[in-house]
Amino acid sequence: MTSDPSPPRSPVRPVEVDRTSPVPLYFQVATRLQELIEKGEIGVGDRIENEVDLAERLGVSRPTTRRAIQYLVERGMLIRKRGVGTQVVHPKVRRPVELSSLYDDLLNADRAPRTEVLDLRLIPAPEDIAEALEIPAGTEVTWIERLRYAGDEPLALMHNAIPAGLLPLTEHDLAERGLYELLRKAGYVPRIATQVIGARSATAAEARILGEKRGASLLTMIRTAWDASGRALEYGSHLYRASRYSFEVNLSAG
Repeated sequence: MTSDPSPPRSPVRPVEVDRTSPVPLYFQVATRLQELIEKGEIGVGDRIENEVDLAERLGVSRPTTRRAIQYLVERGMLIRKRGVGTQVVHPKVRRPVELSSLYDDLLNADRAPRTEVLDLRLIPAPEDIAEALEIPAGTEVTWIERLRYAGDEPLALMHNAIPAGLLPLTEHDLAERGLYELLRKAGYVPRIATQVIGARSATAAEARILGEKRGASLLTMIRTAWDASGRALEYGSHLYRASRYSFEVNLSAG
């Protein structure tokens, strides 16, 4: 008899849960497991221990553990396979809805951002972009199209427009740095933005670029950012793989 070549790892330390907190115990456990997956302490393809052993290791009940695992299954981070068990499929990139760039967020999360510049040129601003940047339609803007990777995996297709002459950009600059970092270094600091988040299906071309199937779900984000003086700095229209990416919103009662 041969041994299982890929036994489940057991790096999960007991979770410090706050039983007086209004946050459900299962959510506290799921959040801890998600952190370990995102940090790579539990790797892609690793199997999760069975619920009984995991519950004992985490110091919570079996129903709490089962619900925490189900939560991560529903979020696409774990998958259950008959005869195999529960495995990590891929950590999603969670992005807080705040004024930061995807490059900054990936860098801060140790996700090795890499950028492929697909287009960089001056174009006459279409009406929607001109309106967002508060300039006359047809005014020249610098148009940027990039494919952003997390490690070796494509994550987002990004289109941006900035007022022409705001700052000189090269493909090398954009491949090595995030747009917000380049703006800040030039003295243009984004301070406020409007942002609309939505979803739609990928076209054949988008799916091919992002490594998805045609019709796959994509998250969309349209943003306009201004500096402290109210000057419009950039317009962005981005597409994210919903299977690898999510936005995180923290809410509180006033």
